[in-house]
Amino acid sequence: MRARETHLRVLRLLQANPHITQRELADELGVSLGKVNYCVKELALKGLVKMQNFSNSRNKLGYAYLLTPSGVTAKARLTAEYLKIKVAEYESLKREIEQLRGETSGRQVKENSR
Repeated sequence: MRARETHLRVLRLLQANPHITQRELADELGVSLGKVNYCVKELALKGLVKMQNFSNSRNKLGYAYLLTPSGVTAKARLTAEYLKIKVAEYESLKREIEQLRGETSGRQVKENSR
């Protein structure tokens, strides 16, 4: 997974659930806890995410991750870039599927005429 894609996925997950833990983020993304920690710190340094401390019921320190206005803008930009890439991949895959179908249907016609 590329860094920009990871950043987008983290921003989306944090916006949907500001109280998600880094361990839950790691599980959801299928990456290591260390990678999530690095990514969240990087997003915070860029001013895209703001971390707020809070105490939960077990007296452990936790965080709420809030997207800043810059974070919301960055998420929208990354989403548009990601969508453009995925649409191009989809169109390419669609052409390849049509080509394979053409090759397969031509063979089936030849085999049926024997």
